[in-house]
Amino acid sequence: MNLSRITPVIPLNPLDGRYRRQTADLVDYLSEPALNRERMRVEVEWMIMLANGYQGNGQHPVLPGVEPLTETEQAYLRAIPEDFDADGITELAGIEAQTHHDVKAVEYYIDRRLEASATALGPESQLPGLTPLVHFACTSEDINNLAYARCIRGGVEQVWLPKATRIESHLATMAEQYRDLPMLALTHGQPATPTTLGKEMAVYVHRLHRQLDRIRHQDYMGKMNGATGTFGAHLAALPQVDWIDLTRAFVTERMGLVWNPLTTQIESHDWQAELFGNIAHLGRILHNLAVDVWMYISRGVFAQEPVKGATGSSTMPHKVNPIRFENAEANLEISGALLDTLATTLTETRWQRDLTDSTTQRNIGSALGYSLLALDNLDGGLQTIHPDKALMAHELDSNWEVLGEPIQTAMRAAGLAGRSGMDHPYEQVKELMRGKRIGREDVEHFIDGLDLDQDTASRLKALTPATYTGAAGTLVDFDRD
Repeated sequence: MNLSRITPVIPLNPLDGRYRRQTADLVDYLSEPALNRERMRVEVEWMIMLANGYQGNGQHPVLPGVEPLTETEQAYLRAIPEDFDADGITELAGIEAQTHHDVKAVEYYIDRRLEASATALGPESQLPGLTPLVHFACTSEDINNLAYARCIRGGVEQVWLPKATRIESHLATMAEQYRDLPMLALTHGQPATPTTLGKEMAVYVHRLHRQLDRIRHQDYMGKMNGATGTFGAHLAALPQVDWIDLTRAFVTERMGLVWNPLTTQIESHDWQAELFGNIAHLGRILHNLAVDVWMYISRGVFAQEPVKGATGSSTMPHKVNPIRFENAEANLEISGALLDTLATTLTETRWQRDLTDSTTQRNIGSALGYSLLALDNLDGGLQTIHPDKALMAHELDSNWEVLGEPIQTAMRAAGLAGRSGMDHPYEQVKELMRGKRIGREDVEHFIDGLDLDQDTASRLKALTPATYTGAAGTLVDFDRD
């Protein structure tokens, strides 16, 4: 059996197959039909502005011989992209098969709707005669750059960002809930100054919040200035029109984007590089989180709640594998590679135009799709873990040597204050503790042998690995500053 001939078509990409459920919401923004629908929106809004003017020109038609469109005619035009359905997708594909040009196919698709408008609106409508208004003075990239900006913004703000924010919020809840839960820290994989679980989660909240803030305030830019960015065709046809002001108004007011006045044929894509770079960087933070949690699970700090009916291993029935974190880790790597490639490639073009960006931008959905898949797995994974407080307490009580740091630091302060026997405090504590297992009695005996004032000695003797967490709990309050 030749699998490529089976219908319905078997997806090649796992985002459209195995992981369809987790990533399907992006289809409304970053699929080929979504792009074509947005192209239609750009085209019809451009027609409406040319016919009805804008505030800067007193709401007068821009082109001689064109009357302002009625509310009914405007509604008819705006229904073209809104009604773009499965039949429309098939029809547009047929047109493109003839034109071998995707944007020209959109233009012809709209032309057909204008020609059919007499039936819907009656013979008095001027729409059937306005096919020359479709794509007026536009190069394909005038339509594409605006359509892509709106598609990307929709995918990020409506689908990707809520899921990323959900993870930040869940970590913030964990940070608050476990702000005072002591935990043995490991630096270089070795027992170190204790921390709290909440503070460690707050570190990730703080990092994520900073990146998410950048993404939330991202500029989505657009241009509408012709084949090489000079308004050449515009001015040749109608030199009396202030095309610069008109297109500024179109990009900002109709498209809701930030206007880019200086470009070649293409919008320079710098904003896309910024956005994709920030999303990739956030992905690297989440990758760090996934690895850390995986290791906490391996160490026993986090216990997993088994999913009823799930199989952890085909041969070892006892296992509950941290597969959600492993899945997130792998998909963040794929997403990051794609996002980095997009950010690098899209900022370059040969002189005034080449088409390397065209095929590259068609992978934006995949880049965000793998990121969204990772977010979904992280979200699910975080919902199924909880700290093993007994194990954490045992780890702390088994590592009294971590109190070497506060003791030698207190000895330094005492020496500076003139107390005797405080020479080489680091070395004295090192001799007692390095490479050894010691307990409370050893620590108390060492402190009793020092010439410390009573308050300092009592404070140090009251310390345990579980209470030596410094300001960790307080620092949680800084997690979103």
